[in-house]
Amino acid sequence: MHSSFEKYIPFEPIPMQKRRWPDRTITQAPAWCSVDLRDGNQALVDPMNVEEKLRLFHTLVDIGLKEIEVGFPSASETEFSFIRTLIEGGHIPDDVTIQVLVQARAHLIQRTFEAISGAKNVILHFYNSTSTLQRKVVFRMDMDGIVKIAVEAAQLIKKLAKPVIASGVNLRYEYSPESFMGTEMDNAVHICTRVMEELGATKEKPVILNLPSTVENCMPNYFADEIEYFIANLPNRECAIISLHPHNDRGCGVATAELGLLAGADRVEGTLFGNGERTGNVDLVTLAMNLYTQRIDPKLDFSDINKIKEVYESVTKMKIGERQPYAGELVFTAFSGSHQDAINKGFQYMKKTKTDFWEVPYLPIDPADVGRQYEPIIRINSQSGKGGAAFIMQQNFDFDLPKAMHPEFGSVVQKETDRIGKELKPDRIYDLFMAEYVDINAPYRMIKHSFNETTDAEGNSHVTFSGTLAHKDTTFDVVGEGNGPIDAFFNAIRGQKMDKFTFVDYSEHAIHAGSDSKAVAYIHLRAMNGKDVFGVGISHNISLAPLRGILSAINRAKRMEII
Repeated sequence: MHSSFEKYIPFEPIPMQKRRWPDRTITQAPAWCSVDLRDGNQALVDPMNVEEKLRLFHTLVDIGLKEIEVGFPSASETEFSFIRTLIEGGHIPDDVTIQVLVQARAHLIQRTFEAISGAKNVILHFYNSTSTLQRKVVFRMDMDGIVKIAVEAAQLIKKLAKPVIASGVNLRYEYSPESFMGTEMDNAVHICTRVMEELGATKEKPVILNLPSTVENCMPNYFADEIEYFIANLPNRECAIISLHPHNDRGCGVATAELGLLAGADRVEGTLFGNGERTGNVDLVTLAMNLYTQRIDPKLDFSDINKIKEVYESVTKMKIGERQPYAGELVFTAFSGSHQDAINKGFQYMKKTKTDFWEVPYLPIDPADVGRQYEPIIRINSQSGKGGAAFIMQQNFDFDLPKAMHPEFGSVVQKETDRIGKELKPDRIYDLFMAEYVDINAPYRMIKHSFNETTDAEGNSHVTFSGTLAHKDTTFDVVGEGNGPIDAFFNAIRGQKMDKFTFVDYSEHAIHAGSDSKAVAYIHLRAMNGKDVFGVGISHNISLAPLRGILSAINRAKRMEII
């Protein structure tokens, strides 16, 4: 009895003596063609209506796509009428070329020419299947018969094109040996050569030869070998534009396209977010942004990815996955503590060094370049580390916690995530911070206070603090002097059972810039037993904020039984 995997026929790679593509680099963007309105649309459970197609067409134009396959006009009246709507409604900019697809069949080709009447720039894209499997199973025809189909289609197209070109239409030709990936390469070269000859391809008027991995059936490196072999053996290579149309059956569509470009291709057909039959077409967003991260202008604008997502999801009724490269909700998000720490340090490094380059670990691209915000980069769950919560407080609420305080507050947050067993949203983290450090008024609280500051002849400041404090239900007055408000306050509370600490560190900054800004003070105290504790005080008065921070630290120490 055979195992189930033994029924599959493995791909046979081309014998290659020396490959050139592994030593090449991609240095510029290919020509792009969107097939969202045709290949993408035909794969939808509920195909787009005319209004939805128009909305998506204009979105593709705004992104910067100059070649857009708008439909299969001979397939249905709906397809035909949409193309007429585009042309007659003046929706097509002068610098955009529409592309129409047709099988290599005479009556379908004639109908396609009717559909493009009056357009300014058109690519007429025709195809027939050439693979070994299709010839054997579907057409039951040898390769000569398949070549005859393509040649006769090319001859008819050339004939019907003459009056169209004479009328002023900029008409270009594209041919696809469908299922190229599964075609013997010498056969693929032969059929494309014959089509080019019939269409009269020249260097000035090249034919687009679109080489589809219609069903992806081999590793990307084998596909690159096919492309390199095809190009090396194609007569009059300069008279052809080599185009790729990768599908994603093996999950390798992006790699297939990139390696195909290394092998010499000039152009890529794909869809936004990889929509298309079965597992989809190659994702143009991922391809373009991959180039962008390598300091190559992709010539496509994805700077407002959320708007593009909204249009896509609205017209296709499909959802972008949370882990979809560059566009998914979670792709710029770190839950892991070590990742959060590295990202935080990356932001600090860039701010400190003012570097011109993007150098943040775990973030291959600046989220702002695709219109994403920084707030959700770090999100907090039970896997998060000590710095994640501090990052949230800084990015979302302007609280710049001292680094020494990160582990303490991180522990507070982690206890809560362990308790509830799910992610904490920023507002909940803020509430935890306020409850733990700011809204803590027992057992000590300040009822009233005053400062008196004088300066001696040498310019030295002398501050006197006077105040009334409460401990539970008891009130008492304190007075102290020092060289500043904090020193005066510490001297005032000596002997009041509040002086079992040494002062370690203090920092203060403004939150909410402007006339209504407040000061937030972070106080680091150390108890006599060597344990550290932090406190936070907030006030419009910059002298009062640190005093509240000291009381916060003392109250927290009492609550945690540090003293």
